[in-house]
Formats: sequence, structure tokens, C-alpha cells
Amino acid sequence: MPHSARRADRTPGFWDDRTVSSTAVLSATPERAHHLPAAAVAGLATGLLAGLPVLLDGVGSLAAVLVVQLALVLSWVLVAGLQGPTASLAVGTAAAVAADLVLVLPQRPELGGLLVVLGVGFLAAVLQQMLRTPRHALVDSLAGAALLLTAVAALAALLLLGRSDEGRLVVTALAAGVALVVGHLVDQVLPRPRVAEGVPRGIVGVVVSVLAGAGVAFAARGTADLGALRALLVGAVVAGVVALVAVAASYVAVEVAPHGLPGGVSPWVLTVVQVALPLAAAAPVALGLLMVL
Repeated sequence: MPHSARRADRTPGFWDDRTVSSTAVLSATPERAHHLPAAAVAGLATGLLAGLPVLLDGVGSLAAVLVVQLALVLSWVLVAGLQGPTASLAVGTAAAVAADLVLVLPQRPELGGLLVVLGVGFLAAVLQQMLRTPRHALVDSLAGAALLLTAVAALAALLLLGRSDEGRLVVTALAAGVALVVGHLVDQVLPRPRVAEGVPRGIVGVVVSVLAGAGVAFAARGTADLGALRALLVGAVVAGVVALVAVAASYVAVEVAPHGLPGGVSPWVLTVVQVALPLAAAAPVALGLLMVL
């Protein structure tokens, strides 16, 4: 949740009580710090998601997805300022593990199994927020928890790609990861025309990242036995989703920034959110495309 929208009296003792405008935050966090760390983390995540399945088969897919999920849980709890952070971490971690097991243990896993995880997880989040005292920022924390549960479940969809065809997971990871890296690198140099004042993202970066995602999917189409046109379409759509959600994640990073984080928390948590949220959005989209095309 953007901290500029929160009142200080709703989160006493945990969040800084200053309201920071996007322009002021941007001046304190230059574009170099905004883009280069995100590009590096995106490259690392891409290497895990595309490399471990090739090296370790199903175990590698599970390990790579779980690492991204747990990184998102830890980072989002801090960035969104979920009240009762320890319990929120427990709920998010349990949801991530449960979502993965639902798609790994059955002989014929179905995406619908994640609905059970989401339902139970949301009930646990509601109980956790209602039982804590005092109940500051209850609505904000519930909204943040709901988004977190949805994101970790969406990331688990990558495991279905790996089970049906290991190459499909590789192609999806490469298209999404390359789009993220290229988008941040382009916006590091040319964030024009600006998507919004105070946010260092531009239309050029979005367009180039979509082209890059389509191109890498086309180049890697042999690993998933995809035709040229199918690979281009999947790569372009996945990259487009990633590019758009990456812009939204930049809004979050700019509005929160280090000044809005609890004392002693590394600004790297913002970078992780910038990478993990776009990957989460792309996972079910890629699964759906590859199932119907």
C-alpha cells in the first residue's frame, strides 16, 4: 500500500510519520538506484527460473519458484506495511508452500486447486488481522494480504508449465525476465515519454521490452517445441503483461521509497517487489496461452 496515503496515527510506532510526495521521493532515489538493482535482481530471478529446471528437472522448478515466492512474501509484508508482520509472514509463507504442494503432489494437478489455498489463506489473513490488538490499518493490511496471497498463488502456476513441458517454463521465464531487464535498462537511459510525473518509466521502455520478450521467446522456441508464430505471440503477450505490471510496481517503489520503510529495513525489498510482482502477473497468463494455443 502506498505509505503516502496512510495517516501516521493509524500505524504508530512502526511506520515513519512523514508523508512523502512522489517527486520528493524520486529526488532522494535517483533513477540509477531505481533501475539498475531491479535489472540485476530480474536477471538473477530469470537465471533461477530458466536454469534450475534444466539442471534439476522438477525439483529445480519447485526450488526456483519457492525462492521467488518467499522473497516476495518477505518484501511485500515490509513494503505494504502489513500490521502484525510476523504473523503475516507466517500466513504468506504457508500459502506459498501450500500452493506449490497442490500443484506438485497430485498425479494430475489442476489450477483449480489453488482456489482452496486462496480461500483458506484469506480466511487465515482475516483471522490474523482481527485477532491482533490494536487493529490499526485493518483495511490496508487485509488488502495487502489479499494481493500477496494472489501473487504467490499466481507464481505457483509456473509449476504447471514445468510439469507439462519443462521447455515451456524456460521460454516463459526467459520472455518475462528479459522483458524486465530490458525495460529497466532502457528506462535507465531513456525514460521517455514519461508514463507519469515522478515515475522514471517511459513508453519507449515498454515497447522495447515487449519486442525483447517476443524475440527471446522466438529464439528459445525449440526448447518447448513451439512454432515461430506461437512463440512470438506468447513472448509478446507475456512481455507486455510484465512491462505493464513493472510500471505499476515502479509506482509503488517511488511512493514508498526508503523514507517510507520501517527503520533498519533495506531498500532492496522495494527492488524485489519490482521484480516478483510482474513475474507473478505473467505466470497464469503464460499458462493460459500455452493451454489454448
